Amino acid sequence: MSLRSFGFSLWCDFIERDFLDLEFKELLHNGIIYGATSNPSIFANAILKSDAYSKDKNILKGKKAKEIYENLAFSDIKKAAEIMLPLWQKDNNDGFISIEIDPLLCDDAPKSIDEGKRIYKTINMPNVMIKVPATEAGFEVMNELYKDGININATLLFSSQQVRDVLYAIGNNVNIDSKKVVISIFVSRFDRFLECKNNIKDSNPKLGIYNAINCYNIIQDFDNPNIRALFASTGVKDDFIAKDYYISNLLFKNSINTAPLDTIRTFMHNSASVIVPCDNINTYLSNFDLQSISKELLNDGLKSFKTSFEDMLKNISK
Repeated sequence: MSLRSFGFSLWCDFIERDFLDLEFKELLHNGIIYGATSNPSIFANAILKSDAYSKDKNILKGKKAKEIYENLAFSDIKKAAEIMLPLWQKDNNDGFISIEIDPLLCDDAPKSIDEGKRIYKTINMPNVMIKVPATEAGFEVMNELYKDGININATLLFSSQQVRDVLYAIGNNVNIDSKKVVISIFVSRFDRFLECKNNIKDSNPKLGIYNAINCYNIIQDFDNPNIRALFASTGVKDDFIAKDYYISNLLFKNSINTAPLDTIRTFMHNSASVIVPCDNINTYLSNFDLQSISKELLNDGLKSFKTSFEDMLKNISK
């Protein structure tokens, strides 16, 4: 049975101009990926390190840094959306590309709402998702954007409470256009946190997987066909963990996994298999102060995205 037959989709957590013209199209054509995501760190690396942007950056010299960034980023997002439009038209559960609101606005709901609407209107593609961090301000932003008919990628989810808050913010809206929402549950950062804190190297870490499964079950129980779990932060940085560990352990019905390119390449050449958890999930999770860990990871994630965005703006016109 194919993974697609029970509603699992693999999306690519990478955007770069040359990639869109080459491997991205091949992965889509071969039915490997069915969507893509981006974040401030991905765009910072692409725009600052890839020669593909040199010509346009020279043309845009003299403009404000954020204007240069938006010109380059919006162009890439629109291009990805146009490439995937036939896929989205065939099945509007897939074929999406996401772009995040300026992370420096994450605590300002009114400005984030205005920015989200402006970005969506400017790119002007139906298969674009606006990415919003799952913070107190972010829940308000999600609510308003979704009511305005905008697809939402709720990002930086670490706790079950954040999941419930997103569902509350989105779920009570009735949208006749059936706009889509993905809830991005970050996985591997839990295990890296424990590894750094306890100096323990585990080839089969469980905390990130079990926490993600718990969050997934909450979304499934909510039973809204327009809202799906998306497993994010699924790349592996340690040699002692299988490259596709955070895909093969999370092959669940009606879910998405967005992964880096090297992770996807490994998964393509391995036999997909679900590793069924052997312990009671709730019992295992009760051994940890998940509220405290989730809060720390959320703060670290917000800080990382802000830093990447600020560094890019400082260097984009050089």
